[in-house]
Amino acid sequence: MLELRDGVERAAADDSVRVIVVTGAGDRTFSAGGDLKGGFFDDAIGLHAQRGALASLMRALRAAGKPTIARVNGHALGGGFGLAAMCDIVIVAEGATLGSPEVDVGLWSMMITPAVMRAVGPKPALELMLTGRRIDAAEALRLGLASRVVAPSELDAVVDETVETLAAKSRAALRMGRDAFYAAEDMPFDAALDYLHNGLTAVALTEDASEGIAAFLDKRPPEWSDR
Repeated sequence: MLELRDGVERAAADDSVRVIVVTGAGDRTFSAGGDLKGGFFDDAIGLHAQRGALASLMRALRAAGKPTIARVNGHALGGGFGLAAMCDIVIVAEGATLGSPEVDVGLWSMMITPAVMRAVGPKPALELMLTGRRIDAAEALRLGLASRVVAPSELDAVVDETVETLAAKSRAALRMGRDAFYAAEDMPFDAALDYLHNGLTAVALTEDASEGIAAFLDKRPPEWSDR
């Protein structure tokens, strides 16, 4: 988890990187969650700080300032379920299952709660955590966790297409819009409207907004400065 966090932070700081994609090795598993045989749960108090690694990874994804994509190539369980839910766009291969089975071994999926609850809503999230049941890709799409579900043979092409689409946008608009989206998430309605009102003025003052409008009127592709 710490290596993933470091990778996300490096990508976030690298100006040549416009989109961050998180995926699993191979074609069976996106992430199966914590290793129950790795001693991670043997010292409940002594390993408290290490369990915060997932929180630091989720914070890094939220703070990346760039679009993040979960390429869910296989099963996403436990912490892996939360990792997928933290990404902006979640593209799931048919045949993958997602869920939070910690309750079946006497644990509770504490760290992923904010990510999953925001992705699917409180009641569906709680039901999944209480029962530990796995959902298939189609149900993930219905619940709002998945952005798209595709055949495994199409996964790479769809992810690549999505990356290319995002990479062609104004980096300034994406960053300001993405940050505003998440900032407004927990605000009261009126406060969110005031915040976003100011945000609209801020993005309208960027060079890219001027260029984008000029390009639209001139019927030509925009040339972004990312400012």
